[in-house]
Amino acid sequence: MFTKILIANRGEIACRVIATAKKMGIQTVAVYSEADKDARHVELADQSVLIGPAPSRESYLVADKIIAACKATGAQAVHPGYGFLSENEQFAKRCEEEDIVFIGPKHHSIAAMGDKIASKKLANAAKVNTIPGYNEAIESAHKAVEIAKGIGYPVMIKASAGGGGKGLRVAHNDKEALEGFTSCTNEARNSFGDDRVFIEKYIVEPRHIEIQVIGDSQGNIIYLNERECSIQRRHQKVIEEAPSPFISDETRIAMGEQAVALAKAVQYQSAGTVEFVVGKDQSFYFLEMNTRLQVEHPVTECLTGLDLVELMIRVAAGEKLPITQQDVKRDGWAMECRINAEDPFRNFLPSTGRLVRFHPPEQSMHQSNTDALMGVRVDTGVKEGGEIPMYYDSMIAKLIVHGRDRNEAIAKMREALNAFVIRGISSNIPFQSALLAHPDFVSGNFNTGFIAENYGKGFHAEDVPHNDSDFLIALAAFVRRKSRERTAGLSGQLPGYDVKVGQNYTVITLKADGKNLHTQVAVDDAGGVHAPAIIQVNGKNYAIESRSRLNDICIEGTVNGQAFVAQIERGSYKNPLALQVQHNGTRIEVLVMSPRMAELHKLMPFKAPPDLSKFVLSPMPGLLVNVAVQIGQKVQTGERVAVIEAMKMENVLFASQDGVVKKVVAIQGESLTVDQLIVEFE
Repeated sequence: MFTKILIANRGEIACRVIATAKKMGIQTVAVYSEADKDARHVELADQSVLIGPAPSRESYLVADKIIAACKATGAQAVHPGYGFLSENEQFAKRCEEEDIVFIGPKHHSIAAMGDKIASKKLANAAKVNTIPGYNEAIESAHKAVEIAKGIGYPVMIKASAGGGGKGLRVAHNDKEALEGFTSCTNEARNSFGDDRVFIEKYIVEPRHIEIQVIGDSQGNIIYLNERECSIQRRHQKVIEEAPSPFISDETRIAMGEQAVALAKAVQYQSAGTVEFVVGKDQSFYFLEMNTRLQVEHPVTECLTGLDLVELMIRVAAGEKLPITQQDVKRDGWAMECRINAEDPFRNFLPSTGRLVRFHPPEQSMHQSNTDALMGVRVDTGVKEGGEIPMYYDSMIAKLIVHGRDRNEAIAKMREALNAFVIRGISSNIPFQSALLAHPDFVSGNFNTGFIAENYGKGFHAEDVPHNDSDFLIALAAFVRRKSRERTAGLSGQLPGYDVKVGQNYTVITLKADGKNLHTQVAVDDAGGVHAPAIIQVNGKNYAIESRSRLNDICIEGTVNGQAFVAQIERGSYKNPLALQVQHNGTRIEVLVMSPRMAELHKLMPFKAPPDLSKFVLSPMPGLLVNVAVQIGQKVQTGERVAVIEAMKMENVLFASQDGVVKKVVAIQGESLTVDQLIVEFE
């Protein structure tokens, strides 16, 4: 067994590998870029090595620097995590040549499966079901359109070396095929250094289901059941679960056996994942093989009780797999939500900056400990006060739950999301809560088009209907009442000017258009900071009790005897007197006042937001890679104006109306801040 390994990665996966290595008594070496000098994975490792500037092409993607770090620290093996060099056959081969063990498959397996064109041919030879398509690299956008028309729309345009949703587009017509080919080649060249693109038929109403496999150096290969990964946005997974609520036992076995056949065809060693697209009739087709550890591996760990990172390390050290196919368990139901640094209310634009608050829910399961299950686990590479840089992907944490059945897993996940406090940047937690509450998700009736169908026009606050919106009003009144009680108890107040607690309040729900909602509330309790209170809202009574502190963002307590977790924050950039109440993905902003003050508040004039239609502003921090217009140019609605790159994705800005360009303020190559002016129209 190794005594020291180097982790050629960053973020949560680097921390995940370190956890297992520590359990096994193996020392760890972290590598880091200048942007990650204070990162959590650097803190957790036994040693750390600086490998270059922030951009990954100058640090995490430079094989020479990783090899040099291994030699300098005496690391006998390198774990690549996922992304970066994890599926780079040249890096794996170089490690072998330098007598450094690559904790992953052999380079010939990566070569065979890492190229999507070659892997499809190999799958055909191994009698694995494959999708119809054009399996050669395509040399031009016009040729791509020709091929797409020949296959028949819709088609999927895909970079051969792609992954993680990069270098992938679905085209429904010639225009989308032309633009999709260009975007795919650009993204693939920037992310993977390989701009080859191919096209295949897009399966309508597909499910994305993958089989986890693992093999050893003695030729033993088993599959560890499936993961359901159909809840995707822009081809990036959002929620993963195991088992799938869709497939039958017969389909599961057939898919597993085909996955093993494919792995055996390339003499696969280590953990890997064979991805399938599954039709409504449970017909399934090989999509690709990921020759690495997957982001969503924790759900498989929950069901099987296996530590996949430990198995990878043991197999890499030459050990035989400790279990056979008959030993593989499938216990309970596991679910994972990817917590991303993005703003769901602004079309999921990347959100970078400092984590002012970062308090995950309490964990009862932990990385590398597969004995304690049926609980909550958080895999993360960040910490409170840390920075979310724009150079890497947007995922900041993974929230994993394990229940006895699917309904219990969903309930645990909703409560865990309620307790997950993130401030300083935006996160997709409200969106995750909305997905978990959607009737089609709860029933298991969904496919990969679920998010596009239900949130195709963006995600809005009204898309998260609360099952009891009056509870949010009652909770705001409860917090305000407890705050008044505490203030009234302070000594030294002048006679006649002392604070009155009061029993009647008006809760004003603030609306963006100024049409605020006024709700009359009565509060009755026995007094005291921790006493239960009866809140009357719209004819309903809410008996609320909580022992959380008044300055806590996360409030835990009971309402009518039922436990709840919610978040309440005092003040906002719009109104320092407001309370922001968040529960089950719904967020409201309210003022809690005496009835007389509420009457006076109605008289306050509404200040409409300024008209910004003549300006193109940067919706996120990022790199301005292209300005597509010039001064004096006539621009039509929907025409491309600029392209911003952030978190490894290209974001295209389009004109919202017809106009003539008056000024081009920002310069190509400039690092932009949020709302920075790029172009002004006359």
